[in-house]
Amino acid sequence: MTIPPLFLRRNALIQDYEAEYRRSMIDPDHFWGEVADTLIWEKKWEKVSEFEPPHHQWFIGGKTNITINVLDRNIVNHRRNKVALLWVSENGRETLVTYDRLLRRVCQVANALKAAGVQKGDRVAIHLPNSPDAVYAMLACARIGAIHVVLQTTLGVQALKARLDDTMAKVVFTTDVTYKNGKRVPLKGLMDDAIGGAEYVEKIVVLRREEPKIDLSSEREIDFHEFLDGQPQWINPEIVDAEHPLFILYTSGTSGKPKGVVHVHGGYMVGVFYMAQAMYDLKEYDIFWNTEDIGRILGHSFIVYGPLLNGATVLMREGAIDYPNVHSFWKTAERHGVNILFTTPLTLQTLMRHGDEAIKKYDLNTLRLIASSGDYLTADVHEWAQKKILGKRGCVIDSWWQTELAAPVLGDFLTFNIKLGKVGKPMPGVALDVVSLEDGKTVPPNTSGLLVLKQPLPHLMRGIWNNEERYKKYWKHVPDCFNTGDAAFYDQEGYYCVMGRIDDVVKISGQRISMSEIEKTLSAHSAVAEAAVVGLPDKLQGEKVRAFIVLKAGHKPSDTLKSILRDHIRRELSSNAVPADIEFRESLPKTQDGTVAHNLLKTESLGNLDHP
Repeated sequence: MTIPPLFLRRNALIQDYEAEYRRSMIDPDHFWGEVADTLIWEKKWEKVSEFEPPHHQWFIGGKTNITINVLDRNIVNHRRNKVALLWVSENGRETLVTYDRLLRRVCQVANALKAAGVQKGDRVAIHLPNSPDAVYAMLACARIGAIHVVLQTTLGVQALKARLDDTMAKVVFTTDVTYKNGKRVPLKGLMDDAIGGAEYVEKIVVLRREEPKIDLSSEREIDFHEFLDGQPQWINPEIVDAEHPLFILYTSGTSGKPKGVVHVHGGYMVGVFYMAQAMYDLKEYDIFWNTEDIGRILGHSFIVYGPLLNGATVLMREGAIDYPNVHSFWKTAERHGVNILFTTPLTLQTLMRHGDEAIKKYDLNTLRLIASSGDYLTADVHEWAQKKILGKRGCVIDSWWQTELAAPVLGDFLTFNIKLGKVGKPMPGVALDVVSLEDGKTVPPNTSGLLVLKQPLPHLMRGIWNNEERYKKYWKHVPDCFNTGDAAFYDQEGYYCVMGRIDDVVKISGQRISMSEIEKTLSAHSAVAEAAVVGLPDKLQGEKVRAFIVLKAGHKPSDTLKSILRDHIRRELSSNAVPADIEFRESLPKTQDGTVAHNLLKTESLGNLDHP
């Protein structure tokens, strides 16, 4: 249990969680209407929400453009010359962009897109690393009512091609190279192969970063800076309906056709604006460092839209967090006086592996909050970050959400005690339930089940691009409830634990066991840095578990340690959950978004079943 420091509680934007939550549940439309009223609308809505399952609409009849609230309203006050974006590279280069400069540059890109024939509703693909240029392109699309489709720079050719084909992007932004761990990572060749002869792509805008500059290989290619040459630094925002699509973002790790999640101007704007304050206690004077990829929802919502809607300063870094060494990470936090560090458990695990000696060399007194999201935050990593990074001057908080949800729906508030290993309580406006897989009825406390959303949110996705049937599946298990697809349980005090995908289970001797739960239990052991498990067929028990373990420094692989870990699972979880096989590895394979590639581990294991 962690108790947030008194000064943080006294200065929190939301002083009384229980009162705020009750207010949001008594009359959700009034609650969200009040939030929306603090933002600028060209035309106010006639009705806050309408829900006809599986479809929901918000701020019906309202007209706006999200960039008015991200940009225009921040340059008519004291924030005009304030730094909006602060970019840092691995080699120490920095770029500062004020709100005024951001608006001017966004308008230039927007005018260039209009000149290239991009119209309201057209899709524009953005294949750029964490950089101001990526933000310019995203906001420029929003400015003219186009739909941005950000593609992670870690995607391969086929993954890029599938997303381009699905959206039929009219314009593609790409670059010659990005950098990670001191190495150049070529990107344009991948995009060239992905586009191929696709006729729907009319213009390819290439950010050429290296000298000598690479040659442009076709007539539809143009240099990024030439694309902007002569373009005016102002363009009126395209006023759109609140329900007009803002972006399509593809989720990873699914098979078959990629799943393009659609979010819209009005509801998304209201949701991330509020959650940045409620969940992360974000104030306009804060330096908010988000370590994540702009191509994930974590980056969309809390590198770009959430912080900028609140007039804060966002720090983004291109490349690895610990290159050339871990000192570069802490030096960045100290140099820029970071107040809030938004990161993932994987990043915190990486920092923990480096030890805490480096931390002691830097003045981190400005840092008051570490906000973790994107994966399960184990109790030992949480405790390490609290004690070794923040001490008594700040607080580590956890949150849970998905691409489909756009912003946190569960999290730790600064005004209640924090339970390590849990992910807090429902956010204001969020009505959750944990239901049985069999009959869809609410399960009692401390019983695992399916986590569902009982009512829509303004920032809940509006659909899956080009796939209505896939969208409808989210609403099928429990009538009028949104199926998150994750297993969870809650305790008597209302704290939740999300255990991972509901279909991520093994059935051993008739008992259903969450593989994520096994992973969490293994990760809680003092010798384990990372753990992944897969289910494999077994003639006697139906299925068995194989575990892959990365050890912490100071621990060596041994049969004795395997026995200790098996005893740990047997003791902490279940005798049926004990891994039949344990394999020690130097590292675990990862997907494009940094999560463990379970499918690859399972494929390897199935291929080696006869040769253990």
